[in-house]
Amino acid sequence: MERDSGKTPALGGRSGLRPAQAFMGVVLLLAPAAALYQLREIVAPTLAVAIVIALSSAAFVGQWIDKRKAGSGEWRTPENILHLFELLGGWPGAYLAQRIFRHKTAKLSYQFVFWLIVAAYEYVAVDFLLGWKMAHHLRQLIGL
Repeated sequence: MERDSGKTPALGGRSGLRPAQAFMGVVLLLAPAAALYQLREIVAPTLAVAIVIALSSAAFVGQWIDKRKAGSGEWRTPENILHLFELLGGWPGAYLAQRIFRHKTAKLSYQFVFWLIVAAYEYVAVDFLLGWKMAHHLRQLIGL
């Protein structure tokens, strides 16, 4: 009987989403989801969810393709393209792909930009939910 090594042949290493990572992903989605819900009079909820799913799917597939190319020595997807998908709203899919495929998780420069994008989404969502109080306070601090 062959023992499962925990390796996924197509990925070349351990893969899978740990419960703590899944929980973190859900937590990160709370504020943006609440903000989108508040915008339901402006943007149809089904359209908003469809857009997020489409962008996240594109980011997920982009990470997967880049991981495959990395394993086979092919030309890689430029990081600015991967970040563009994240910036356009696909960061949840990129987060999921990074955890499942263990891709780009050790490259600090990539993670720095990725988490800046996530933090920007969190900031905007929370500030929107608070009635833009943080933005108003920041404008007062810098004298605008």
